[in-house]
Amino acid sequence: MALPFLEIADLHGWYGESHVLHGMALRVEEGEVVTLLGRNGAGRTSTLRAVLGLIGRRRGSIKIRGQETIAWPTHRIARLGLGYCPEERGIFASLSAEENLMLPPLLASGAMGLDEIYAMFPNLRERARSQGTRLSGGEQQMLAVARILRTGAKLLLLDEISEGLAPVIVQKLAEMVSTLRARGYTIVMVEQNFRFAAPLADRFVVVEHGQVTEQFSQAELPDRIDTLHETLGV
Repeated sequence: MALPFLEIADLHGWYGESHVLHGMALRVEEGEVVTLLGRNGAGRTSTLRAVLGLIGRRRGSIKIRGQETIAWPTHRIARLGLGYCPEERGIFASLSAEENLMLPPLLASGAMGLDEIYAMFPNLRERARSQGTRLSGGEQQMLAVARILRTGAKLLLLDEISEGLAPVIVQKLAEMVSTLRARGYTIVMVEQNFRFAAPLADRFVVVEHGQVTEQFSQAELPDRIDTLHETLGV
């Protein structure tokens, strides 16, 4: 059996004295799209950050394609082909859109070129010379995702990429996720917008109090809607 792209076991995490992850466990197969569901503060974003070593302290196991990384620094983990798109986007305001795209280093082979990026995000081609501060919220979100595709990352950790955006932009992002899935990318998404996430994911994982409480497949979703309404308010 092929190794999963990402395997988390008994993961605990802290920000200072605050214990935020309480035995997280998650397995993500190569080419799979998984959505982490949960209320604010449940530990979903902390899980993504912990995978890349971006929280204060971690204990447990995080394996990337079978390689244990729990003691590794962030830059070394990223070079296994991981890309993280944070909720705050992290656009460099003083740089143009294209300069933002060209800034990250190549992490692995198979990085998307600018022509591929611009074919996927035509808005970015039109705004290539515009400073980051002059981009709309939707254009900034497109740029944040496009930037990690330039690195060659094949495991994408996407945190609330649809939040606060106009429906037409959300639809563009949904098309992007579908395209990346078809190209064999592995994606873990944190999403509050259930309408956005529902048709895109192969599997849904419910997180409460820093641990997984339930998980189910796309095929099982219709039978879980009532439970999700009660648990998440979706």
